[in-house]
Amino acid sequence: MKHGRNVVITGAAGGMGSVLVNRFLVNGDTVIATDIKDEALGKLQSELKSRDKLIVASADISKEADCMRLAGIAHENVRQVQVLINCAGYFPVRPFEEISAEDWRQVIDVNLTSTFYMIKAMLPLMKERAWGRIISFGSASVFEGVPGQAHYVAAKAGLVGLSRSLAREIGEYGITVNIVTPGLTVTPPVRKTFSPELLEKQKNLRSLKRDEVPEDLIGAVFFLASPDADFISGQIINVDGGKTMY
Repeated sequence: MKHGRNVVITGAAGGMGSVLVNRFLVNGDTVIATDIKDEALGKLQSELKSRDKLIVASADISKEADCMRLAGIAHENVRQVQVLINCAGYFPVRPFEEISAEDWRQVIDVNLTSTFYMIKAMLPLMKERAWGRIISFGSASVFEGVPGQAHYVAAKAGLVGLSRSLAREIGEYGITVNIVTPGLTVTPPVRKTFSPELLEKQKNLRSLKRDEVPEDLIGAVFFLASPDADFISGQIINVDGGKTMY
């Protein structure tokens, strides 16, 4: 397993992001962790045991200027970036006929446009080494559709197209681009958004009859970030407990 990498993680203070931050720090990597709230990042920093190689910076990654500022922070502190993990997400539930143009733009901006901004900002810091990893969190919802989340599913489907096209375009630099698609993962925001009945139904639809938790995503992400995945690009690894098979 490769050690000593410089890793940028968005949505780093969330349920999924925080476990990834900890995993890479434990591996001996330097992590630049970003989230929209200073308070959440401060809490993350205080809770982690391995934080001597942790750099935190708040940012609204749906804004290009903030993403460029993060690239400046990365360059100033570590000069190069080897791994970018686009983990931030926003998943409101609203019937299609009630989705306003503003709702649509916000969900697309957070889940798709932000990834475009982050990749564009960090790519110059990745190209020099002729080795890099871009890993984005999609959603298993793109395989079957989800009522009440047309804007979210559309954004995550767009992420598939972006990643596959980018994999073709930057492969010459030794940079791979892949997607991990989680099923409905039980985090505090998920518990607030979805009913216990729905979570129970999801559990029963899986081949593995239990809740999906953030720790279930670590293996796929860590593998794609490793030299073991040197010849894998433009691919989706679906991690949903065997609910969707394709």
